Amino acid sequence: MLVIGGGATGLGCAVDAAARGHATLLLEAHDFAQGTSSRSTKLIHGGVRYLAQGRIGLVREALAERSILLANAPHLVHPQRFVVPVYRQWDRLMLGVGLTAYDWLAGRHSLGPSRLLSPADTLAALPGVRREGLVGGIAYQDARFDDARLAVSLMRTVFDLGGLALNRLPVTALRHAAGRIAGVDARDAETDEVFAVAAKAVINAAGVWADDVRHLDDPASPPQLTPSQGAHLVIDRDFLPADTALLIPKTPDGRVLFAIPWQGKVLLGTTDTPRRDTPLEPQPLAAEIDFILATAGRYLSRPPSRADVRSAFAGLRPLIGAGQGGNTAGLSREHLIQVSPAGLVSVAGGKWTTYRHMARQIVDRAEAVAGLPRRPCATATLRLHGATAGPCDDVLGTDRPLADALPGAGVRLHPRLTLTEAEVRHAVRHELARDVDDILARRHRALFVDARAASEAADAVAAILADELGWHDERRRERTKAFHRLAEGFCVKPAL
Repeated sequence: MLVIGGGATGLGCAVDAAARGHATLLLEAHDFAQGTSSRSTKLIHGGVRYLAQGRIGLVREALAERSILLANAPHLVHPQRFVVPVYRQWDRLMLGVGLTAYDWLAGRHSLGPSRLLSPADTLAALPGVRREGLVGGIAYQDARFDDARLAVSLMRTVFDLGGLALNRLPVTALRHAAGRIAGVDARDAETDEVFAVAAKAVINAAGVWADDVRHLDDPASPPQLTPSQGAHLVIDRDFLPADTALLIPKTPDGRVLFAIPWQGKVLLGTTDTPRRDTPLEPQPLAAEIDFILATAGRYLSRPPSRADVRSAFAGLRPLIGAGQGGNTAGLSREHLIQVSPAGLVSVAGGKWTTYRHMARQIVDRAEAVAGLPRRPCATATLRLHGATAGPCDDVLGTDRPLADALPGAGVRLHPRLTLTEAEVRHAVRHELARDVDDILARRHRALFVDARAASEAADAVAAILADELGWHDERRRERTKAFHRLAEGFCVKPAL
């Protein structure tokens, strides 16, 4: 089985296929999770908003998958308490009913019941929330995670299972034999060498670029996806100095807004903005930044401003609903699996929480299309690479002693970042990091936490990469400058 795309869905498919014993290869055009899958709201959840929309099946499925991820990746997925501050008694009643239904749908997968809070209890849980008019709150349980680190863990799991996952190898063509998909051509982005790869089954899991892969199979195939942009802002923790996350239940664009403790900061998001293009590095629009700040400011006692934003980023959702345009908040977050006449298995839509469930269905379909032996899915109890006996803050999991044995253990590369020289060397040697942004955006989350600090650390990271990868001085300078340009897009500029 050959999988195109190294985001959540593609990595899930590769893990599933390899766990079943199929010879498995995954090819990613850029870096693992470089697109949508490193730019999420960092939640593993059923989706309170989806419940309000009546998508009961999606919520129930996601809550079951939440339980599986907590068990299989306890080093990266953690229970998270949420509190909804309430300023009208009617809202308190309605939200209480909705979150009770959320508890009921979780069933045996529940992380604990929701409960009503007094104003004093709400303020204790959310210091920094606006006091004026507060009538109480509602607490409930969900889960949070580090999306890019989970993607790296999945990539390492593919290798653990005997498969192969490679980045910087874009697929340039699909190979056909007797009218059927028979493999791909892939180009090494670093050397320009082209490889012809034979495969009995080819899975298109390219996310927002899945339509581009479908066009390689059939240039006349109609588009299936409507991209939607979700923006996020990161501010200092003193705006909400708590381990509890804040849920704002209703925003003007039909979404909910979260304020989540993450990486020692507070993550604010998200938006739902239609887009016609699919850039690799989308940037938040000025209106999205202002919308998030204004919405959060109505609930925080100290409203954040543009000057308070440490990093701003955006991701593109591959929503099903081509040509609908307009408001994308109502488009489905469920997934669609299609098989072309030539046998290309394509998946559209979906979300991080349900990646494993999606992968099981996709690999089932690929086995049938390719005439491969039907083997049962083995991922429901498969612990991912780096998992430990229980939850911990160590993203490297069982690899931590390996990393600490390398040169530069404990030597931080920037005073505002936790990244060390040894972690950079470990990422190159064991996690397929090949560029400065691989390190500072995904193996470590510096770019998403403090874009200025990440830019200031780029020279030191590039020097280590040069030592590890044999870069000449010109290459090192060029990659450092490229990262500086990238980091500028994560910095919020003052309003005009």
